[in-house]
Amino acid sequence: QVQLVESGGGLVQPGGSLRVSCVVSRTIFTFYAMGWYRQAPGKQRELVAGISSGGNTNYADSVKGRFTISRDNVKNTVYLQMNRLKPEDTAGYYCNAENWKGDAYWGQGTQVTVSS
Repeated sequence: QVQLVESGGGLVQPGGSLRVSCVVSRTIFTFYAMGWYRQAPGKQRELVAGISSGGNTNYADSVKGRFTISRDNVKNTVYLQMNRLKPEDTAGYYCNAENWKGDAYWGQGTQVTVSS
């Protein structure tokens, strides 16, 4: 069983910053990739940022230059640093892990709300 637990969401003003964390119940270097997705009400879940086992990263165009994904292999934790937040960043943020067989694992999500 693989468990992913997100934390760090909350309410922040536009222009502010948050860091969300995802703690994984097994060593993360065994996964093909880790990623952060978000889903706003009435919208599809979208990939925000991903990081491969080799350290390659990719970002949605809407967050490039503002968000940074990183990992700590010792703590089995993946982070998403979110800077210069905008109201349109408001969403539930979900951690994802994909293994080499194509199996996907999801956390329960953490809510990020950007509002004045």
